[in-house]
Amino acid sequence: MKFAIIGAGRIGQVHARSVSENPDAELTLIYDPDLGAAKLLADKHYAKACDNEDDVFSSDIDAVIVCSPTPLHPDHVRKAVAANKAVLCEKPVAGSIEEAQALCDELKDNPNPVMLGFNRRFDPSFAKVHRMVDEGKIGKLEQLAIISRDPAAPPKEYIRVSGGIFADMTIHDFDMARFFLGEIESVYTIGQNLDPELADTGDFDGAYVLLKNKEGVVASIVNSRHCATGYDQRLEAFGPDGSLVADNKRPTTVQVNTREISAAQDPYLDFFLERYTQAFGNELAAFMKWVETGKVCGPTVEDGVKALILAKAAEESARKGTVITL
Repeated sequence: MKFAIIGAGRIGQVHARSVSENPDAELTLIYDPDLGAAKLLADKHYAKACDNEDDVFSSDIDAVIVCSPTPLHPDHVRKAVAANKAVLCEKPVAGSIEEAQALCDELKDNPNPVMLGFNRRFDPSFAKVHRMVDEGKIGKLEQLAIISRDPAAPPKEYIRVSGGIFADMTIHDFDMARFFLGEIESVYTIGQNLDPELADTGDFDGAYVLLKNKEGVVASIVNSRHCATGYDQRLEAFGPDGSLVADNKRPTTVQVNTREISAAQDPYLDFFLERYTQAFGNELAAFMKWVETGKVCGPTVEDGVKALILAKAAEESARKGTVITL
């Protein structure tokens, strides 16, 4: 399957690696308005580079991976669909709910797969917890706890244009909550402004979110823009018959015990590039299966819309201090 990637930035580099490592995929073309950046990434993976996006849609490829800035996502998805290409688009699907819903409505009769890049559904540990919940291993799910903390905040310039912590960072956790709980009925959020370095961004640097579905099952999400111990990614599912825990990953499983310390381990993996390498690979494989079989194998644009609705509701709740009912 021949792929083109739109955007040679950090997330484009992640997807380029996933495509190159998949024996059934071929990275053919990389587009970026910065031709130098496109060439640098293309040369690394033996692909061609271009700085004219029309070259992507007119090329002889099967699928496009959209890694452009969020405001450009809808336009790039539309152009790829019009060119009869399958699409894997990074989150969020759009900058606003209105844009996202308009795109979703336009794609209802589109026969080609358009998948949203919620890669954490494909993390082996999270996927196993989800499978075991579905199998009833802990009885009916009652509570889901998600912890997601970045090792350090992104640049202020990025934060100011990112859409805010909920649309940029927590949106992965909103999708994970929906993955387990289904449709969410209410959202309550406490936003935090505790990092003086980020005070002038107008955004929150931490948050606690409580979600509830119509059956009374709850999910809690804890976020922070900084974590001294590394990329903190944990999940617990709890039910009447037990609990399922997915813990952080470390470079090794070595444990140090001396007179001074006990049970000491390596720090958590440094960032999502390392933590979710396998998830990105599994996500690509699921997307390719969807393309080949026509059977939906991953999150859709509609999932992207619903995650964005939760992100906007969480921000409204944090700023108003009230429960938002959906």
